[in-house]
Amino acid sequence: MRRQIIDTGAGERLDQPLPEAVRQRVIELAADVVGALPGEEIPAPLRRVARFEPRRRARLAAIPIAAQLENDDAFRERVAEAARESQPELAAALQAGTLPAAADPVNVAAVAYLMRPPGWPERVETARRDLERSALAADEAETVRKLAELQEQIAAARATRSEEIEKLRAELRNSRAENSELRKKLHESRTRAKREHARAEDLDRQAGEDRTAAAVAATAAEAELRRLRARLSQAESAAENARRAAREGRNLDDSRLRVLLDALTDAAKGLREEIALPTGITRPADTVGGVAPQRPGHRTLPGRALADTDPALLDQLLMLPQVHLIVDGYNVTKTGYGDLPLSDQRSRLVSGVGVLHAQTKAEVTVVFDGAELDAPVAVQAPRGVRVLFSAPGQTADDLIGQLVRAEPSGRAVVVISSDQEVCDAARRADARPAPASLLLRRLSRT
Repeated sequence: MRRQIIDTGAGERLDQPLPEAVRQRVIELAADVVGALPGEEIPAPLRRVARFEPRRRARLAAIPIAAQLENDDAFRERVAEAARESQPELAAALQAGTLPAAADPVNVAAVAYLMRPPGWPERVETARRDLERSALAADEAETVRKLAELQEQIAAARATRSEEIEKLRAELRNSRAENSELRKKLHESRTRAKREHARAEDLDRQAGEDRTAAAVAATAAEAELRRLRARLSQAESAAENARRAAREGRNLDDSRLRVLLDALTDAAKGLREEIALPTGITRPADTVGGVAPQRPGHRTLPGRALADTDPALLDQLLMLPQVHLIVDGYNVTKTGYGDLPLSDQRSRLVSGVGVLHAQTKAEVTVVFDGAELDAPVAVQAPRGVRVLFSAPGQTADDLIGQLVRAEPSGRAVVVISSDQEVCDAARRADARPAPASLLLRRLSRT
């Protein structure tokens, strides 16, 4: 309890806080009473802890209980009444101004604080003095005990030191004897070392001459070996460069030729079906006369160019044989759903063009700018969809240009981007640009 200034009817009060032990005892008595009160008689600040177990209530609500005892005389009287009923002899003695000889001063002070009999502040002060004397006596006893332990430790340390001194003296005598023996052996070793040193100097002089001759021969051999290795490295590098150039050129030409051939095959097939071109082989059934049904008219291609904003333009472009659809990824996602995180933008676009590929069978490549990534990411691309990130030091626009230039002349290539520079570069490379909004409208219909 922070500070108790409590006036009674007679003007008695406390000028100091309750001793901690007395305070804890008062809170315990009040915590027991709170649990036994009817719900409407429990003070409002204590109702939330009324259902707790008494010890838990005393631990968790110590401050509210102390404040209520200080400010609510009715509540304090209820607690005092409970103390009178549980300790009638002590209550009667306090009221009469006498105390049992063996009474606990803490309990006496706690009950006196609650009942407020005449002279109760003196009872609290008496308990304070008794507690201080008890604490002082306990401290003195502990000090005496520690002093005795220290004296025992000092005596033990002295005995141990004497034993160690005797042990060290014996070790010193043994060390001196060993030192004398070692000096004798050292003298003999030095004599032998001088003889061996003279012999080693002769051998070293002879070895130096041999090393000089070997070094001259090794230098010449190493120079010749370096020259041969340099010539071999140059020859291997030239051969590898030639093989790589031939292999890359052949692979690129084969790939372009195959794509162009597939495009021409599909275009020819579509043209044959479009104009109903008859087969050049005469079949036996063609020689049999009869009346054939009238053939339907040929389907004609659209006779007008479609605007870039026409939703039918992308469908028409995707009907081209072997068409390659190249998508400027972030340009499309930031146009359609730029408020999403980058990972969600990528997933939504790649999933959408995956459905588009399943419907049209067009080759689809989605290009993202790798400069916006802190580290490489894993993207689960659907079947038929290629996902590429630009390398460090390269932009997505550069990578799109490389993809367009890698295609053979004559293949249908469509670049989806609203970036004017990307569209201009696509036109210069004979590719067909289309705005991002066109793809977003098409994806909204899938």
